[in-house]
Order: sequence, then structure tokens, then C-alpha cells
Amino acid sequence: MWKVKDVMITNVVTVDAGVNIRQAVDRMNNHEIGCLVVQEKGHFAGILTERDVLRRIVAKARNPEKTLVGDVMSKPLTVVDPEASLEEAVKLMFEKQVKKLTVVKDKKLVGLVTMTDIARGQSEMIKYIERLAAKYNLPKRMQKVVRYYVA
Repeated sequence: MWKVKDVMITNVVTVDAGVNIRQAVDRMNNHEIGCLVVQEKGHFAGILTERDVLRRIVAKARNPEKTLVGDVMSKPLTVVDPEASLEEAVKLMFEKQVKKLTVVKDKKLVGLVTMTDIARGQSEMIKYIERLAAKYNLPKRMQKVVRYYVA
């Protein structure tokens, strides 16, 4: 059985909660990524995603120079162990209604796994994801991933 560690990325980019959104977006653009794991006072406190920026900054016309990452990040951080099965990870995503899980081992950030990572390469996961998708009332953003990569 495949595990989270088999499909996760290990080069996770982080940002401090006290950084403004403009700087955080620049960091995402420079690394060509869609999210940053957020650190606050030496701990991982949340995640800043493209969707957070769209919903909480752009849609509300907030000033990205004056708004801090910690003010708009998604929290709490949803974590999974690298030894967890992909089935466990997908179930956690559906239960928490998130597309990204931070991977933590011994209280240390070791990776990031997304629903797209799992769905893209795991044909044996397709039936499991379909069963869970039928069971949960998912938001549209998650339904799109299931429809595009699974169905």
C-alpha cells in the first residue's frame, strides 16, 4: 500500500506570519507554487494558499502591503504523518475539507501532500476517492479536483 511519503513533496517553502501579503505572493511567484506553510513564533501555525489571497485580500479589496499573512492564513494546520496510507490522507482531506496536508514527523515539517498529488498518480485510489466523494457534501473547489482527476 502506498504511503504519504511516496507522493509528498519535500521542498516545502515557508513564510513568517508577520510578513505582508505582497511579500508572500512574491515568494509564491518566485518558487512557482500555490501555497506557503506559515510559521509563527517558531511553530507552524497555518497555510497561505492562492485561494486565501483571492478570497481574503482581492475579493475584499484589502491592501496587500498592509495585511499580514497571519491575518488571512488558513488555520489550524491539518497535518498527516509520512507513514500514513494514502487512504488515510484522502479521508482526512475530505473530513477537514482541505486539498493540502502538511506532513509532519517528530514535530518537524518534512513535506506537503495535495489531493492533486495523490489523484494524479494513484489509479488504485480512484475508486476510494469516488466512494468518499459520494459520501461527503464537498465544496465546489474539491468537487472540481475529483471531477477533473478522478472521474
